[in-house]
Amino acid sequence: MRWNHVTLGQGWVSLWPRSWFVLVVGVCGACGLGACAQNIPSKYARQAEPGATLTTLTSRPEAYRGKVVILGGVIVEEKQEGERVWLRMRNRPLDEDYMPHRPGSLSESEAGYYWVTVASSGLPKSYRKWARVTVVGRVTRGPGTEARPSAGTEPVLSALYLRGWGLSSAHDSVWEESHDPNYMISTPADVGGEFGR
Repeated sequence: MRWNHVTLGQGWVSLWPRSWFVLVVGVCGACGLGACAQNIPSKYARQAEPGATLTTLTSRPEAYRGKVVILGGVIVEEKQEGERVWLRMRNRPLDEDYMPHRPGSLSESEAGYYWVTVASSGLPKSYRKWARVTVVGRVTRGPGTEARPSAGTEPVLSALYLRGWGLSSAHDSVWEESHDPNYMISTPADVGGEFGR
């Protein structure tokens, strides 16, 4: 068995055999990379509809109503209505680690918008400083009757889990729904559209 030695100051310190050293570094590295990939809890990844994108939500709204989806985005507008906050999101496609990124082209269908409704209780104060957000939400609809032209085909998600990244890590935070996910919400009249009827 071959032993490695490292010089520390004036003396020699024996380390583990090379094979043990490689094994420990490999396991620690794999655990570290696995932890980085956990941008959302695995329970939500299992619940979510595979392959759901903003394009599929807007082209087939009935197929996704009531189902859990995962989207990325940036907050571009906010409305307070009672106990809930409505966030209008500009879509950002997700990578394999559920991290949002800018689309390749701003003219792509994935460069559109959607709404997220969140219970304001427990929402981190830093959410206004999030530069990008991973949204796990249930596709909903409400009784809205009027539609704003830009919101006519924008999906509405009731948030179950939000993971936000700020411009600095001090603003990184998460939010998770803490009450019955079957709770039905009302849609503000000016959101309306396909998902607000």
